Amino acid sequence: MSGLPGAAAYPGMAESSDPKYPLGARLREPLTESRFQQLFGGAKQEPELPAESLLPRLCRLWRLRAEACSRSGAWRLMLARLPPLRWLPLYRWRAWLLGDAVAGVTVGVVHVPQGMAFALLTSVPPVFGLYTSFFPVLIYSLLGTGRHLSTGTFAVLSLMTGSAVERLVPEPLAGNLSASERELLDAQRVEAASILAFGSGALMTLAAVVAALPRSSPAELTISALSLALLVPVKELNVRFRDRLPTPIPGEVVMVLLATILCFTSSLDTRYNVQIVGLLPGGFPQPHFPNLAELPRTLADSLPIALVTFAVSASLASIYADKYSYTIDSNQELLAHGVSNLISSLFSCFPNSATLATTSLLVDAGGNTQLAGLFSCTVVLSVLLWLGPFFYYLPKAVLACINIASMRQMFFQMQELPQLWHISRVDFAVWMVTWVAVVALNVDLGLAVGVVFSMMTVVCRTQRVQCLALGLAEGTELYRPLRESHKLLQVPGLCILSCPTPLYFGTRGQFRRSLESHLGLGEEEKDAPKLEGIPGTVTEPVKVVILDFGGVTFADAAGAREVAQLAHRCQKAGIHLLLAQCSASVLGTLTRAGLLDQLTTEQLFVSVQDAAAHALEKLELTGPKICTVWL
Repeated sequence: MSGLPGAAAYPGMAESSDPKYPLGARLREPLTESRFQQLFGGAKQEPELPAESLLPRLCRLWRLRAEACSRSGAWRLMLARLPPLRWLPLYRWRAWLLGDAVAGVTVGVVHVPQGMAFALLTSVPPVFGLYTSFFPVLIYSLLGTGRHLSTGTFAVLSLMTGSAVERLVPEPLAGNLSASERELLDAQRVEAASILAFGSGALMTLAAVVAALPRSSPAELTISALSLALLVPVKELNVRFRDRLPTPIPGEVVMVLLATILCFTSSLDTRYNVQIVGLLPGGFPQPHFPNLAELPRTLADSLPIALVTFAVSASLASIYADKYSYTIDSNQELLAHGVSNLISSLFSCFPNSATLATTSLLVDAGGNTQLAGLFSCTVVLSVLLWLGPFFYYLPKAVLACINIASMRQMFFQMQELPQLWHISRVDFAVWMVTWVAVVALNVDLGLAVGVVFSMMTVVCRTQRVQCLALGLAEGTELYRPLRESHKLLQVPGLCILSCPTPLYFGTRGQFRRSLESHLGLGEEEKDAPKLEGIPGTVTEPVKVVILDFGGVTFADAAGAREVAQLAHRCQKAGIHLLLAQCSASVLGTLTRAGLLDQLTTEQLFVSVQDAAAHALEKLELTGPKICTVWL
């Protein structure tokens, strides 16, 4: 930096102990934006090309497309769209294969009862939960970039899908259905769920559960109570002793085996009318294209399902990518989940996404890559092909308990509310509004209310931001808000304002009022503007104002015109306006709005310090050109 024009050591620095100049400081000329570009250069500007006719332009675009379709271009496209081509050659077979196999099998074992259980939430037969636990997992393993992500059936999506399915294909008023009528109803509901998956909850209020208790079977209530008595403690043990257990305890699998054996040996289905899973069709369903004529009816449900799918999946993938120091491609993730839902809908699957429970299980079991998903698919495939008949006597009440146990963490999130209140009361309000909306309305409408309320809080917070008056910390080159300390120096006639908010149509009014307050610019502007100083001090007319735009991340047309109008008003009031730390994008917007009609490039500075040094010269005050610490 010693070669910078105008830079020189402050004379007598070694001997002087003047607190106005920090030790080791050097002096230089203040840098405007144009001077900075001359010294250090800026972004390369693309040369303006002469206008060309339509035919040469199309030919040039065709050549570019032809180059992109070359062998190397095709290979780059395959690497981008098929992640196994990138990670499989780097796979550590000895170090990772055993962990992926164990984790995949463990997750696959959990997928079987959980998939059948979540199928009940979706109002479709249990076997379609197995389909949804197979095809999406297989597709994501080939297209996804999240190494530790586990996809499949998800409770929230199942509730949202079930709500839509029951509305589109309601249960007949006559409760007793024949076997053929039940089969037709199930087929219609599977079709509705497939359409939702192609295009992209059920409200349980406590009152409906209580009202249904008298009609419940005592045997099923007993089975449910015993199942929860086993599943809930096992879930708690898996959470508390996660670091000590080599693999989580498969409570769902144990419960399924015990309940199936008990129902088979005791004939609970015939003696006590306990509902059982029944025969699971072997193999895969015949692929068929969903009836797209029903798609317009499901778009309103498909949109929130799609948003929840991507939000949950992308968040989980990002969390584990940060934890294990690798990156994910958000666009590829969107493509992977989209293709997963599209293709799986051809096999009568309902909407799916990444799930926190199985993802945590996969990581705890030692999973390292997407290869674990293939092992998980192997387990589900074996059930579909060979082991399905063993689940014939499985009580559906057990599957319902698996649902409740899987969603217990959703209820335990209430415990985080005190901490959330302590960290951010705005986030606490968003959480409460979303929760109340989901309970009072339904899952999709509740989430929509939460998203809208969250956006409103962002807009309201940006509109409440005030421009802050800055002062110089004595003995340094630092400018801090005056309200933070009474020891900050304020130069008479100089006002430095920091604008820590974007300038757009929602904040321009607050920006204008804040500057009018600081500068004394009234509507009529008859009186000379006064500088708001420290209470108890005599205010002096403002001659120079510096706007620190370092916190202005973007500006729209309304905000840019407001700045241009402010520059015009300052010019009329005899105030010299300077801009500092304005980003290139914001400066471009301001320029197009006509700011340079009121200002010159000599009034745009790279930092507040440079602008302040120029202001001191403008005010003809003694002092250094600029004081910055350069080591």
